[in-house]
Amino acid sequence: MSASSRSRGIAIRIIGAGAVLAVFGFGWRLFQPVPVEVEVTTPRRTSMQVTVREQAETRVRDRYEVSAPVAGHVLRIQVQPGDSVVAHRTPLVTLTPSSPPLLDVRTRSEAGAVLAAAESALRAAQADRERVAAELAHAERELVRVRGLVAGGAAPSQQLDGAEADTASLRSVVKGADAAIAAATAGVARARAALAPVAPERPTLVIRSPVTGVVLTRRRESEAVVAQGEALVEVGDIRQLEVVADVLSSDAVAIRPGQAVLVDQWGGAGALPGRVRRVEPSGFTKVSALGVEEQRVNVIVDPDPACPDWRQLGDRFRVEVAIVVWEAVDVLTVPIGSLVRHGDEWSVFVVRNGRAARTAVQIGHQNDSDAEVLGGLTTVDSVVVYPGESIDDGVAIVPR
Repeated sequence: MSASSRSRGIAIRIIGAGAVLAVFGFGWRLFQPVPVEVEVTTPRRTSMQVTVREQAETRVRDRYEVSAPVAGHVLRIQVQPGDSVVAHRTPLVTLTPSSPPLLDVRTRSEAGAVLAAAESALRAAQADRERVAAELAHAERELVRVRGLVAGGAAPSQQLDGAEADTASLRSVVKGADAAIAAATAGVARARAALAPVAPERPTLVIRSPVTGVVLTRRRESEAVVAQGEALVEVGDIRQLEVVADVLSSDAVAIRPGQAVLVDQWGGAGALPGRVRRVEPSGFTKVSALGVEEQRVNVIVDPDPACPDWRQLGDRFRVEVAIVVWEAVDVLTVPIGSLVRHGDEWSVFVVRNGRAARTAVQIGHQNDSDAEVLGGLTTVDSVVVYPGESIDDGVAIVPR
């Protein structure tokens, strides 16, 4: 065999061996698992707050509703929402009381008959009084005569006692007759009042503001006839604002007076500070947007008077409140999206040697974004955030 033939054979064997190695390497890479790209983070020590967040609205703490004291004709209400008012000085409503209804023929005839009966009763009472008065005068004269006889010894003392008793009894009857005359006189006056003509001039009532503040709402603007008790104007001191939020009763048990509150979504920059003043003791049922009945409790929040931005809000403005029910300055936290439920405990996936390692953790307080870590992690661990269904213990991963 020539030297060229031997060289050609060696080259062929080398090429064949290289091809076998390439095929073997490709097959090995083909069947190796592809690492899953994941987003990782590290636990960090920071301050943390747990809040109860709900929609709320502002309201004037003490609002006064001015209503019509009597039925009548109200003139056009000139004050407008936002106008300043002074207690007991600023006129709000001018009202003319309604005239009594006109009497038809039948009602007038009945009222005339009632008046005639009342006048007859008065005359009878007066006649009865005259009769009793005459009897009393006779009894008093008889009493004087008996006293003289008893003093002279011509009559027994028992006769004097009987005369005094008769006189006292008749005096009481006279007083009763006087009372009957007074009652009959009142009946006549009442019957005449029912027939009295309507006075052409009626007094005008001017209702003034009961408090210093501003007009909040005007329930009626135009001139109209109103019923007694109809609401006309609402006034109040706009500087005395409060915020009312209805929270779930299960959240209300953790809320206490004095807890800090952050009010946001009010239309300006930043959050407005406040404090819980009261958690109302009675709940109520409210239907949610999904049609579910919920038990709710009103929580009243006082604004921080040192914050000037509160002056930009008015009555019944929509806001959102975040009531701080727990807070700490230095705690170890992880994103809430990294937690995975495994059996009855929480766990996370930690990156170890390029693979996901399930690690049990002890979790404390949680809020919308973070969870407090009580044990199982340190600040040097790399934790998988938002692990999907493809992530399991031992799966190859690579940070994105």
